[in-house]
Amino acid sequence: MTRASMVEPIIRIRDIAWIRLRSPDLDLQEDYLTTFGLERAERTANALYMRGTDPAHHIHITEKGDPAVLRIAFWARSLEDLHKLSRDGDGASAVEDIDEPGGGKRVRLTEHNGMGIEVVWGVEAVAALAVEPVTLNFGYNKQARTGHLLRVEHRPCRVKRIGHAVISTPEIEKSVAWARRHLGIVPSDDVHAEDDPNLLLASFNRVDAGEDYVDHHVMMFGRHANSGLNHVSFEVQDIDDLAVGHDAMMRKYGDLHLWGLGRHTLGSQIFDYWRDPWGRVHEHWTDTDVLNDSHEFRRHPKSTGLHSQWGPQAPQAFRDAASR
Repeated sequence: MTRASMVEPIIRIRDIAWIRLRSPDLDLQEDYLTTFGLERAERTANALYMRGTDPAHHIHITEKGDPAVLRIAFWARSLEDLHKLSRDGDGASAVEDIDEPGGGKRVRLTEHNGMGIEVVWGVEAVAALAVEPVTLNFGYNKQARTGHLLRVEHRPCRVKRIGHAVISTPEIEKSVAWARRHLGIVPSDDVHAEDDPNLLLASFNRVDAGEDYVDHHVMMFGRHANSGLNHVSFEVQDIDDLAVGHDAMMRKYGDLHLWGLGRHTLGSQIFDYWRDPWGRVHEHWTDTDVLNDSHEFRRHPKSTGLHSQWGPQAPQAFRDAASR
């Protein structure tokens, strides 16, 4: 697939910004997300805003009410892009002020499956949280950490940033086309049925940043009878951070563990998946592939494209996740 074969997008997003959920118990949601590795940015009577260690004001919003997935937010590159999207996007809102902590402006849309989308700009940035980098002595460099004893603190992990969202959809081709037109994402890899190269099962799409390197995917679509959020994903600091985060979650929310530890094939992330108390799937990951426009789009059969390189294979409960 080449740029020439793709429809010119309305805008090209800069990155994913946050997930917006609704939950009936903000105390429980905050306890879960704190154990998951996020930190409170702000909390009001009706909403909870959680951040990572990067400078984004927040990367996870929970409004109070009946459980629901409300919207996935993405960063616009400019205020002008918000006006383009408002003018040319199907059913897009006007450019609105965001009346929430962090401020900014947004345009609201509804993607092909009915999932809420918001594209945002101008939200307040905050100071990054200090993180001490860890140096590892690998076989090819046994003296990277000379004289220093590595001791890992037993605590929740420290989530760095939000990384991507995955949508389950019965009409995957139309879902992908909508996202590429409205958000300007581009394909990294597709997965097709083992015995039918024309039956698309999954589509991995990244931010279009030209020569700049970005994560393997910011948005993925998986074919399923039901539509909804399959999972939302968060990058952690490193493999030790992911492992201690796994232990912290197991101690307090072990019954909510879904899948992992393992390493994906497409994207290559080391992963660990958890349900939240209302069933929405949240992923920890570290060590992704990063690509730019020199990457050659590829298509893969299911047996290789959706197979873990190591660790357990996906359980049915993960494949069936489609929260609304």
